[in-house]
Amino acid sequence: MSTTNTYNYTKLFKLESGKKLRGLQIAYHTYGKLNAKKDNVIWACHALTANADVLDWWKGLFGSNALFNPEEHFIVCANVIGSHYGTTNPLSTNPATGLPYYLAFPEFTIRDFVKAHQLLADHLGIHELKVLIGGSLGGQQALEWAISEPNKIENLILVATNAVHSPWGIAFNESQRLAISADRTFYAQQPEGGLKGLKVARSIALLSYRTYDAYASTQLESVNDKTTGFRASSYQNYQGEKLCKRFNAYSYWYLSKAMDSHNVGRGRKSITDALNDVKANTLVIGVENDVLFPVNEQKFLGDHIKGAEFHSINSAYGHDGFLIETDTLTNVIGNFLKESINKKIIKLHKTA
Repeated sequence: MSTTNTYNYTKLFKLESGKKLRGLQIAYHTYGKLNAKKDNVIWACHALTANADVLDWWKGLFGSNALFNPEEHFIVCANVIGSHYGTTNPLSTNPATGLPYYLAFPEFTIRDFVKAHQLLADHLGIHELKVLIGGSLGGQQALEWAISEPNKIENLILVATNAVHSPWGIAFNESQRLAISADRTFYAQQPEGGLKGLKVARSIALLSYRTYDAYASTQLESVNDKTTGFRASSYQNYQGEKLCKRFNAYSYWYLSKAMDSHNVGRGRKSITDALNDVKANTLVIGVENDVLFPVNEQKFLGDHIKGAEFHSINSAYGHDGFLIETDTLTNVIGNFLKESINKKIIKLHKTA
């Protein structure tokens, strides 16, 4: 078991935009123990609406008897800036006003997530990551970290992610923000503001996370005489309401904009030059029928990160396959890590 911990950063935190956050709090979970050499760290980066409890949302890949288990590893997962689950976010108190930020919260980027978690790693006395892993938005974070601190990460695992967020992905996110902003309560300065819009936004997002085949297999009607009340309709409503019970519209709004900001080439010579800075042993995994992060985006990463391995997996669930197909991921990642260890042994023999 692990409880949520909080790291309080006492200095001003400067965002990529130049704006500053005072009193930054970072919520995080740890599992297992850091060994004497401090070389058993597995750091997981979470996706859009997840929390820091990786053993809960990535079951099968993380947990007792799983590939990444607390018996062997020291596992860390931290909540990102702006999220609903304990890290400073739009519902946090603005020190300047004594009231929640709401829409006065400063915009932030993927690089701000990474900067905050680098501070947390330093606080925890972690100077080397055996494995840095993330999928989707989490993969964007992991990639930025591997570029900004290339000597700190031994093995990098990128799942269903990209080097730059696509116009397609940005359009999906903007459509969701349009739904939220169409809800007048979003501007009411209250914690429940924008929830009707958030419900619609989640429904839109789900279409990008799943596939035609997934809906055909799970939401197909068993009778031919229906004209309303379809299973697919109920499912969209259910999923929208489910998110509204655990998240807030302001965090969702800002996090989607952070995803849009992702571009490893920003402020650097080029995207390919930035990818060339990655020194970690890298495994890139794509989901073949992923609508939101098409597999060609992962092939691009595999082609432009030195020595990277690329694997594609099959899943009826599309993008959500990165969370669901844990048996396949365990096999692919497990084999990669075994090969990584063998390469390390061979390298040590050559230098001995």
